[in-house]
Amino acid sequence: MKKYISVIVLIVCFAFSQTGYEIAKKINDKQKPNDMKADLTMVLTNKKGKTRTSTIRSISKDDSKKQIIWFLAPADDKGVAFLKIEHDGKDDEMRLWLPAFNKVRRISSKQKADSFMGSDMSYEDMTSRELDEYTYNLKGSGKIDDMDFYILESIPDAELDSEYSKHIAWVSKSDYLIMKEESYDRSDRILKIKLIKYMKLKGYDVPQDMYVENVQKHHNTRLTFDNLEVDTGINDNLFQEKNLKRLPR
Repeated sequence: MKKYISVIVLIVCFAFSQTGYEIAKKINDKQKPNDMKADLTMVLTNKKGKTRTSTIRSISKDDSKKQIIWFLAPADDKGVAFLKIEHDGKDDEMRLWLPAFNKVRRISSKQKADSFMGSDMSYEDMTSRELDEYTYNLKGSGKIDDMDFYILESIPDAELDSEYSKHIAWVSKSDYLIMKEESYDRSDRILKIKLIKYMKLKGYDVPQDMYVENVQKHHNTRLTFDNLEVDTGINDNLFQEKNLKRLPR
């Protein structure tokens, strides 16, 4: 009997002895759609409470490593478009089409800390995080609204030249979704808080609402996702600079 109890104890201990890297890998390995289309409403709110609302069309593929975004409203932003193609082993391609200037602006790696269209997301925030470019530490567990979480610290490698010193994420134990994240600047001061809500679509967990607050600037951004479609067979040819100038119908 003691032998069986010992085996059970070992199994239980093993089940709860995941490392930070193992949790990060489970997040990374979650099944994701091949491609996704969405209509987004982006609301920016400054420290005085003044808001600005934009309507956006987004199409992405390969876990958002390829993405094209068009601004449809307000009128002074209509036609502005963004293209991102991420690469392994070399700098990502990021281009911004500015119709008012009849110009395509290339976003260099030195500009990745710049704000994307006045929002609380930088160009770095718009790109994926490669699993093996971070060091992970499991900082403990917690509970929010009766949901159990892992508290996971992610520290970017020095070679990334990130604008952040670390990220602290609250990861749901049930399905390995990041529900909350704090990002810290290079002085190790909290810079941004991100909250994410998800919905199920064809078996995938896809974003439904995202709130990002820059706590140092007292400014926040809310993104609401509507008319979501997944696995529609997007062609790679869509992700070309020439298509930035072609507003979707």
